Amino acid sequence: MYLEIITPDKKVFAGEVDAAQFPGANGSFEVLNLHAPLISTMERGRIRVTTKQGQEFFTVDGGVVEVLNNKIIVLAESVIE
Repeated sequence: MYLEIITPDKKVFAGEVDAAQFPGANGSFEVLNLHAPLISTMERGRIRVTTKQGQEFFTVDGGVVEVLNNKIIVLAESVIE
């Protein structure tokens, strides 16, 4: 599935992933291939992205996640370096 992580300033990540875990407002949740459509808010926390090369982590300061048709779009308020 395809994932994009976007902030108001830039595109932080774009590419194919095997799984992604998000800090949802009501707790952490994971999205796998062919996940049902979903829209969720995120709290400040860490996004874990699993690709064929391994794992990457992004700390976000809140935002929104949309899952639709095997594509995940993350609109993050900011990514904390």
